[in-house]
Amino acid sequence: MLVIPAIDLRGGKCVRLQQGDPSRETAYDGDPVERAKAFVAAGAERLHAIDLDGAFGSGENHDAIARICRAVDVPVQTGGGIRTLEHAKARLRAGAAYVILGTLLTQDERAARNVVGALGERAIAGIDARGEFVAVRGWQESVAIGRDALVRRVAAWGVKRVIFTEIRRDGTGLGFDIDGLRAVANAAPIAITASGGASTLEDLKRLRREAPPSVDSCVVGRALYEGTMELAEAIAAVA
Repeated sequence: MLVIPAIDLRGGKCVRLQQGDPSRETAYDGDPVERAKAFVAAGAERLHAIDLDGAFGSGENHDAIARICRAVDVPVQTGGGIRTLEHAKARLRAGAAYVILGTLLTQDERAARNVVGALGERAIAGIDARGEFVAVRGWQESVAIGRDALVRRVAAWGVKRVIFTEIRRDGTGLGFDIDGLRAVANAAPIAITASGGASTLEDLKRLRREAPPSVDSCVVGRALYEGTMELAEAIAAVA
């Protein structure tokens, strides 16, 4: 199982938001590039870089993402604020290997399908939910389509991977939502990256032990920044 460190960007800095709430922000690093390089030095084989300003519609962190991509020799998957095919291509030109579509999946189906059609496996669906209800625009708005229905929809478009986040667990240290992951896995035959809630090595071990086989990777954020988990140990624990 692949452990993917998260770099959430707001105002050019690494931050973490509890349950996606911008008023519950903790800032960690002034230079996200150094954090990215440290993650790779510790063994990361992929990085997860999210533009929170782009997701909230309050700005962008394109330059920071480009600098991260130039500084490391592992694939970077990036999302937040990707609303058009040109936005997606701009991230790829900046050096990203994959783009993550979130809000676009429900707000503009035609544009989302256009991105998937153009980029193929380089387009990943980011599906974030509170229970069965999908949230968009930096998790600030709920939409009518349910979590499992959206998984089936994007799989029908040709999406090969979903990053699934249970928002109520994100940043809480309560562990991954195994039941939610099982529901997503049952919705469609698609690769799944788990996100939201990891705090200890036991959370990762439980994920590997109890999650469906299609869950082949996980995103870890706050635990790495606050020291409740060391990346090298996490990678070894689920290798």
